[in-house]
Amino acid sequence: MSATALLTLLAASVLLVPLFKRFGLGSVLGYLVAGIAVGPYGLGVVSRPESVLHTAELGVTLLMFLIGLELQPSRLWALRRQVFGLGALQMAGVALPVAAIAAALGLGWTGAALVGVALAMSSTAYILPLLAERRELTTRFGRETFAILLFQDVSVIPILALLALTGAGGQAPGWPALAALLVVALAGRPVLATMFRYVARFGGGNRELFAAAALLGAVGIGVGLNSVGLSASLGAFLAGVLLADSEFRHELEAAIEPFESLLLGLFFIAVGMGIALPLVMAEPLQVLGLGAGILLLKALTLYAGRRLIGGDDALSRPLAILLACGGEFAFVLFTSARNGGLLGGPTAELLTVAVAVSMALAPFLLILNDRLIQPWARSRQAPPFSTIDEPGQPVVIAGYGRVGQIVGRLLNAQGVAFTALDASAEQVDFVRQFGNKIYYGDATRLSLLRAAHVQDARLFVLAVDDVEASLKIAELLRTHFPDVPLLARARNRTHLMRLRELGVKDVLRETWGTSVELGRRALQTVQPEVDADRVVALFTAHDLRVLDRQQAVFHDRAALIALSKNARAELEDILQGDAQLHLTTAAEGSTEAPKTVPDGTA
Repeated sequence: MSATALLTLLAASVLLVPLFKRFGLGSVLGYLVAGIAVGPYGLGVVSRPESVLHTAELGVTLLMFLIGLELQPSRLWALRRQVFGLGALQMAGVALPVAAIAAALGLGWTGAALVGVALAMSSTAYILPLLAERRELTTRFGRETFAILLFQDVSVIPILALLALTGAGGQAPGWPALAALLVVALAGRPVLATMFRYVARFGGGNRELFAAAALLGAVGIGVGLNSVGLSASLGAFLAGVLLADSEFRHELEAAIEPFESLLLGLFFIAVGMGIALPLVMAEPLQVLGLGAGILLLKALTLYAGRRLIGGDDALSRPLAILLACGGEFAFVLFTSARNGGLLGGPTAELLTVAVAVSMALAPFLLILNDRLIQPWARSRQAPPFSTIDEPGQPVVIAGYGRVGQIVGRLLNAQGVAFTALDASAEQVDFVRQFGNKIYYGDATRLSLLRAAHVQDARLFVLAVDDVEASLKIAELLRTHFPDVPLLARARNRTHLMRLRELGVKDVLRETWGTSVELGRRALQTVQPEVDADRVVALFTAHDLRVLDRQQAVFHDRAALIALSKNARAELEDILQGDAQLHLTTAAEGSTEAPKTVPDGTA
């Protein structure tokens, strides 16, 4: 690939991927479109996509290495029901009907089975970053989604190995492959561990050298197995599994991940280059219909299966929608099947395009759920909140997440009864598993506040994470329950000032205490001769005064910026003046610290 082609490819990625992410369409679709734009059916900058794909497949290899690193026995045991239960159910529930349809359309049973498995795959590279962006990885459906994706990724390995061993993915490797697998299983871990210890001991902490060693381990085993007819992805996966419990696991993840992300992006670009636009133009209804059919079939199958084993709509629907798209490993499996003669060239090409179309349509299905289906489903929920079957308690806590739970534990320890409310049904279900009494409901509803007997409470603790919801609740409380004391959590300085504007006086920033303590300990470590407690006291008092002054100009951005800059210089003067005072006192032989803080900050 020429330098001009490389520059064009990078420019297309830098331009399109952020744009697609900005509109909620995902980075994978951005890479696919970038590949189409620079490929032989677009600008024609790259005329041979297979040359790029050959290099880009290293991204899939490194992804399998990272997946192997995640397979710690303890983690697998903790997720065993979700991974091997839900994962197997999802794979079978999608693969079997798809295989039956493919066989009915004339494919042989082996080819039909492979098509079923390939279309059952979902895109790990698309879904996991999306869950992280939406802060849903720790929700119940987020955990189940991760478990199913893990099962899918792991299942690729035996499938590729089976294709290779039977000769369906190319030439059958025979006994040399089995011998190589045995050598890797027995000697791989001690050899890799010895190499990393050598680099860690004599490399002088060089991160680039450690990254090179990680690439050598992952790619080296992959190339070794590939030389005897097995998949390079299988070798990289085995290397990751062998190191999953090693002391180098986290360093390996940090070293490999940048390369994996870049090369996986290149892989999607290469796939985009290979999408046959003439086929799409010649048969647009067939291609779009097949892509949409993959989405709908997978979504309906997943939804029905999860409901049958006890999942409610709030859990089953987002799970089905997220996993409905096709996955990157479908491209790998279709390539292997075409090379081995299980699929004809036109069939493999059509299925590859259809999977790409399903990935392109997936973000729109998610937007449809967020903006139309989910609000409609919530409006049909009856009742809109749990029935509160207890009299008014001394304290009401709105938002029972990581902040509200700590407040509740402290109150429990002192025997103070409280009513806990949370707007997340998943969070309510999770907390109830530990024996806690909590009510589902959106505290921005005045009817829920009245049902919780807020008017009888001695304190209302506002610990809601969402800023806008927090402000709405505060406004309702100040309007309808002005006599109830309100203690509020603020996510940041801006949130704090907006709450103050509503008349909430007792507001605490959630990260303030931890941040100040971290700063105090940092000072104690790097400047042990300095009185860190005194510096923190000066800093805290100054920040509170500045906060009052900022409140007055909160809506004047220019004035706010100017005040903040002046406050920084003012703090430096205060700390320098205090240090000088201590020096003077020490020089005069005083053994007692000054009892007043300069500039009236005590």
